[in-house]
Amino acid sequence: MAKKLVAELLGTCILVFFAVGSAVGGINVIGPAGVAFAFGFVLLVLVYAIGPVSGCHVNPAVTLGALISGRIPVNEAIGYWVAQFVGGIAGGALLKLMTSSFGKVVDQTGGLGTDGYGKHISEGGAFVLEIVLTFLLVFVVLMATEKAAAVGFAGLAIGLSLTVIHLVGIPLDGTSVNPARALGPALFEGGKALSQVWLFVVAPLVGGGLAAGANLFLRSESKPLRQELKAEA
Repeated sequence: MAKKLVAELLGTCILVFFAVGSAVGGINVIGPAGVAFAFGFVLLVLVYAIGPVSGCHVNPAVTLGALISGRIPVNEAIGYWVAQFVGGIAGGALLKLMTSSFGKVVDQTGGLGTDGYGKHISEGGAFVLEIVLTFLLVFVVLMATEKAAAVGFAGLAIGLSLTVIHLVGIPLDGTSVNPARALGPALFEGGKALSQVWLFVVAPLVGGGLAAGANLFLRSESKPLRQELKAEA
């Protein structure tokens, strides 16, 4: 269990630092599409790196989906959530350190890569958007890790789904689909980002729960599930 929790903590920290960091340090160069691919690629490599250890959830919404789907017990899910939020906060702290302690590292997002609504989408619109985007991510994770799914391709499907999700979401609200990713940078940015972060924590959890329901409905009766996710989100 300890190895699983360490893997989830490190994986979430890596996801936040490298993927959100691609926006913080480079969105003016690589653009929103480049950031979207950064998220997808980071998640893809994490799936194959730590998937055999913890299942590579690195996202509380994915863990909720796994819990509802009966893939992990409650005590393990709680441990995962703690590890993921700690990892997200650690990733946010590293981003803050990079932009505040090393003079020439400029935060190109103006908000430490935090999510937000009001400029391009309303509060209600952002809530619905995060539910829909997270539904897709968690649904792909759960379906791609069924016994009936093609072996060895779950990571590719999951990474590509996160890329598509960010291509849609970045121009509208920045894209959370991951409560730990949302909370970490928001804690260090403060202000408006912190006041709005509740939405980017709650809505993804709703989307993850709905995805688990869809997975249970579509689950093959003839082929058992893998006992653990061997791929993320």
